[in-house]
Amino acid sequence: MRGISVYLSEELTSASIDWIERMRESGFTSIFTSLHIPEDDSTLYTGRLEQLGTLARRLKMELVADIAPSSLQALGKTWDDAHTLLEWGVTGLRVDYGVTPKQVADLSRHMKVALNASTLTETELEEMHRYGLQRKRVEAWHNFYPRPETGLDRTWFDEKNLWLRSKGIKVQAFIPGDERLRGPLHETLPTLEMHRHQSPFACYIDLQATVDRILIGDPCISNQTMRQFREYDEGVIVLRATIRNHDDSLITSHTNRMDPARDVIRSVESRAYGRPGDHLIQPRDTEERVLGSITIDNERYGRYAGELQITKRDLPADERVNVIGRIIEEDRSLIQQIGPGGRFQIEWV
Repeated sequence: MRGISVYLSEELTSASIDWIERMRESGFTSIFTSLHIPEDDSTLYTGRLEQLGTLARRLKMELVADIAPSSLQALGKTWDDAHTLLEWGVTGLRVDYGVTPKQVADLSRHMKVALNASTLTETELEEMHRYGLQRKRVEAWHNFYPRPETGLDRTWFDEKNLWLRSKGIKVQAFIPGDERLRGPLHETLPTLEMHRHQSPFACYIDLQATVDRILIGDPCISNQTMRQFREYDEGVIVLRATIRNHDDSLITSHTNRMDPARDVIRSVESRAYGRPGDHLIQPRDTEERVLGSITIDNERYGRYAGELQITKRDLPADERVNVIGRIIEEDRSLIQQIGPGGRFQIEWV
């Protein structure tokens, strides 16, 4: 499951609503928002939350709000009736400090409860169970970290998630955006430090096998990234690349061979490109093929002429192989995700 973040410090405009609708069409089914409400803005936030809840209901999206006891008070609620936020379209609450195990257990009888994945202990979980915690409505959510160098360590993160999932608890994490970033630091909002300023789509691919819910922490992603998510749902990985010498006859949709090579991705569709009767490919830019290089075999390779490849590692120069472009740095980790028979598209940027 994947989702987006919408912050109530900004009003919901027609443009932002349009963006949320497009993200829903791109397979994003969750919305996260924060209800750490400034005292002088409580009425403003209440109206915006109800508006966001109405939108989430219309789009059939989950809406989980990060909340504190002071925020509940600002909304005119207490922990005893916090579940009535369901009437506003809020489907779950992320709770942390200032909430007792009994309050968490009671809340779980009515709605989804997201606990702090990083700080939750065995003792706290056992106490919640003694009060009747409904585990099917409980998840564990990691934080995002706005300040560089403070994101989580990957090894510790993986070990913590193994423990949480062994307890039957689903796990959530944040990945960065790549368009409009959240202030005041504008340094992206990942859970893992290794993901800071990385491609949102590559981060999603990195986490999807071990994390149950993945949310984009920043307010926006680019149209290119949105397209990567859409195409992935259709079984296609989009690789963005720079090109040296544009050739309109180059095809961009490919399939990796069913007998995958160790060193390169081999396009099934490209082999007809340089055959006699079409046009012979002359040797050009036959240089070292660093990882992520896009290459075409030239006429010196005989029957292999025209084959398009993407290198999975650094390879030496070969006078029979032209280098025509390279996958951009943010997408190079995706190369390893293209398995036998895997479909991929090259998008020239």
